[in-house]
Amino acid sequence: MDKFSREYLSRNYSIRKLQLGETIKSFDCGDADLNDFIITEAPLYRKALLAVTYVMRHKETDQIIGYFSLANDRVSVTDFKDKTEFNRFRRCRFVNEKRLKSYPAVKLCRLGVKQSMHGKKIGRFLLNFIKSYFLDDNKTGCRFLTVDAYPNAVPFYEKNDFLPLRNDDEPLDIPTQLLFFDLRDIEE
Repeated sequence: MDKFSREYLSRNYSIRKLQLGETIKSFDCGDADLNDFIITEAPLYRKALLAVTYVMRHKETDQIIGYFSLANDRVSVTDFKDKTEFNRFRRCRFVNEKRLKSYPAVKLCRLGVKQSMHGKKIGRFLLNFIKSYFLDDNKTGCRFLTVDAYPNAVPFYEKNDFLPLRNDDEPLDIPTQLLFFDLRDIEE
């Protein structure tokens, strides 16, 4: 049995919201930007009502092994090269073709796993937690999860069933790739 199976993680770790005013003293996932966010910026984003951060802690030692931050988002006609591309996306995803200009989503703003825990499927566990969090009790009508993934993280998200929102080969002047996950894909 894999030591870091879903059952093991659920039994030994908990996920909870970072409380208002709570600060994290140290965290190292191997990425300075992600470390800085959880240590200095997450409380500011929460206070400004811009994003909510969740931490995964060991139940006995209280050690943080991972975190993620969420904010509201949308999949919109403006995310596509043109209206035709958006219409193709819409027809593929909506059987009765709800003719909206945008669809509700939640943005995965940040995801970090402690460097010593890399390769133990913690990131996959956190993504599955987020997916079930919005699917099991969809509080606001959220259809998609989105993430602006750095190039080195794209394969991780693709392994976890995220797809590129844009399917063209045009290089964009942005350092990230917009990916999405359709929560309806879980039910099928």
